Amino acid sequence: MKYVPESKLPAGNARRRSAVCGASLLVTACLCAPVVGQTPASTAATAPTSQLAGDYQSMISRAIEYLRVQGQANDGSFSAQAGIGPTALVANGLLAVGVPREEPVVAKALGYVLKHVRPDGGIYADGSRHQNYDTCIAIVALSRANKDGKYDQQIKGGEAYVKQQQWDQGEGKDPSDPFYGGAGYGSKARPDLSNTSFMIDALHELGRGADDEAIQRALLFVTRCQNLESPLNTTPAATKVNDGGFFYTTAGGGESMAGVDASGGLRSYGSMTYAGLKSMIYAGVTPDDPRVKAAVSFLRKNYTVDSNPNMGQSGHFYYLQTMAKALAAVGEPEFADQAGKSHAWKAEILGKLKTLQQSNGSWVNTDVRWMEGDPNLVTAYALLTLASCKP
Repeated sequence: MKYVPESKLPAGNARRRSAVCGASLLVTACLCAPVVGQTPASTAATAPTSQLAGDYQSMISRAIEYLRVQGQANDGSFSAQAGIGPTALVANGLLAVGVPREEPVVAKALGYVLKHVRPDGGIYADGSRHQNYDTCIAIVALSRANKDGKYDQQIKGGEAYVKQQQWDQGEGKDPSDPFYGGAGYGSKARPDLSNTSFMIDALHELGRGADDEAIQRALLFVTRCQNLESPLNTTPAATKVNDGGFFYTTAGGGESMAGVDASGGLRSYGSMTYAGLKSMIYAGVTPDDPRVKAAVSFLRKNYTVDSNPNMGQSGHFYYLQTMAKALAAVGEPEFADQAGKSHAWKAEILGKLKTLQQSNGSWVNTDVRWMEGDPNLVTAYALLTLASCKP
């Protein structure tokens, strides 16, 4: 099915559109070799391709209609009380599933984002404390819409800004410092893995790879957020949990949103582990690297689409979009859990999203932590997840 432009649809709230998925971020890396004794994929993942495709298109069409009719403000924004981040994320999601930039719902969102381009190259609202976060997301949206170089200048300025925001020698941090290479929300806030992964995503979208100095600095920070001792990770937290998973930040004494264990170690959790794996792949770390092997081992042990491992429902939709992007970067159609059961992860994620979509076409989390009670933000996450899960 092809996307039907808004101008070709009949008037009224009942109209629906369908979309085809845009190019997803795929990096080939054979991390998912079959496990001895693995069993067939689950029944939920064996639905006919035509049924999965139908569900996929239906979810996208209903989500687009919700965002266009109920989510978007007259000025083109989405949830503007939170800054430009939700608007840029919605634009990302719509573009990722194939909605053209000329469509009013996208064009108005991009127009709102562009109103917030700053002289320093950043893209953020007045008084924002999330300058780096907002700019990274805006870079991806503008890059996806930049088919004719229309946004070259804004993208160039944004890239320079987020690189300047990275913690490095410019802030008096040498490579031995736990802050080094990381990115925070903005204003030189304490760096964390989530924001660092958003920065890597933005640079990856622009075609920057393992030879990019900012990505390599970020990789050192990412490595230090893993519960795995290595020559590059000698932080106090590295040996306490030692399960190969990732936590929120090693900076400022370290923190995990999943808390600490009895040893005082920082507990790993699902969303940060997929963020760490994806970031390592984008930074050129190979499948045979101990860091990748350890991360994959944690994810095999904790494979699920039903919750954010070690976090329950907190950040569930952020988890699903990070999971989908990471497994797309892995490049394998199935992922075997620790017991050897093979999972057709795209189909399983699609099935979960289908059960969670609201009657009005949106998604929302009953656990409102990290703004997941906001249907605009969560629907953007869902579209980004769908973009990586096209049947």
